[in-house]
Amino acid sequence: MQLPFVLQSAETMKAAVSYLEPHMEKSAGQSKGKIVLATVKGDVHDIGKNLVDIILTNNGYGVVNLGIKQPIDSILQGFEMNQADAIGMSGLLVKSTIVMRENLEVMNERGLMPPVILGGAALTRKYVEQDLANIYHGPVSYAKDAFDGLRLLSDIMAGKTAGEKLLKSSKETGGAKLDEPDENLIEHPHFADSLESAVIPKPPFWGRRVVQGIPLKAIYPYINTSALFRGQWGFKHGKKSQDEFAQIERETILPVFEKLQAKAEREQILQPLVIYGYYECQSRGDELLIFGKPGDSVPVEILNFPRQKKPPGRCISDYFRSAESGERDVVAFHLVTVGEKASAYTQALFAGNQYQEYLYWHGFGVETAEGLAEYWHAQIRKELGFGDEDNSEIRGLFKQQYRGSRYSFGYPACPDLSDQQVIFRLLRPEEFGLSLTEEFQIVPEQSTSAIIVHHPQAKYFSV
Repeated sequence: MQLPFVLQSAETMKAAVSYLEPHMEKSAGQSKGKIVLATVKGDVHDIGKNLVDIILTNNGYGVVNLGIKQPIDSILQGFEMNQADAIGMSGLLVKSTIVMRENLEVMNERGLMPPVILGGAALTRKYVEQDLANIYHGPVSYAKDAFDGLRLLSDIMAGKTAGEKLLKSSKETGGAKLDEPDENLIEHPHFADSLESAVIPKPPFWGRRVVQGIPLKAIYPYINTSALFRGQWGFKHGKKSQDEFAQIERETILPVFEKLQAKAEREQILQPLVIYGYYECQSRGDELLIFGKPGDSVPVEILNFPRQKKPPGRCISDYFRSAESGERDVVAFHLVTVGEKASAYTQALFAGNQYQEYLYWHGFGVETAEGLAEYWHAQIRKELGFGDEDNSEIRGLFKQQYRGSRYSFGYPACPDLSDQQVIFRLLRPEEFGLSLTEEFQIVPEQSTSAIIVHHPQAKYFSV
């Protein structure tokens, strides 16, 4: 069954149970088990955790959902106060996986060893079941989705957790060493030497500008419907033929998409905002020097990018003119959001047990923000004078079929989320209610930022 219809079934069950509960006798020990769920410190993403909540609750488990940005002290307090049987921790980006590791270490220090289930987009089974299992003194397991979480909690309550088995195996083998040096590492890569010299474009202005009132209809064509329908909403192709899935898309998915677009416009649930700017810059090794005004001799910001340790040794700073060249290059930054109202609306749907609509609106808000980023990156390319190099079809833009690249902090080429602070200092989005969590994620969640590189050879890569 497709995920949206699983959630629709959960709504029906929730309503039925709520109606019947007052008429049912309660008996001690009725619960199948109880888990405390939390999105870890500094992380504002909760869709995955909330889906776990829905699925577990509707399968008879007690769930204490602590919400987002939860420090380990709050998680442990919730676990002890509610006499729970397990802890579930969630998070989206790489930084959250590090926080999870730190949380497990704190639990070790305090002598606490409850079963732990971990989930999130940046996690891998190998990292959890080998690396973290070797660190944590209790059982820890990886859940790839809500249904995996259901199976794991069932195993925990049955006394046969996969985590316990993995823990024992890890201790016996000494655990996996995931960070062993690779003999192919290179010490002094000079990727910049292999790049062609790009013509430096002239921006239409220097510094920061704010753009409001962008029509949603201008953004909608830039939404990646594959990412929305399959990634966010969970419609899976499965064993269906191309024709069968196309029929589902035509009769079920597209009408929902169109309904949400119309309602977002009519009720102004999504409120697009763009803050962006152009700055002179120069590279200095792995660093990018950013100047506040043209001709300034001292940079106002310095970004230090990581470099690949294997050939070809890429680093984002390589794509800009070096300080030794004596020339100033140009770098753009942008921050886009569809507003706080989008977050408040989805939270109200979840609180009101409208699970299917919650899934639809959360995914729609996130992907509209991504569509806005794609749309505005295209505007920046036009302003810099090479928009005509774009693929003629918008679908081609999702495959980077345009000149240059747009890199977001927290992702493979620039994984340090703390660099978001540079964008915030340059673009000052706090004036419009945006903020950073203590782990440097943007609030509201339906927002994204990026450094935009004009060099034709700049493409996505991982360090």
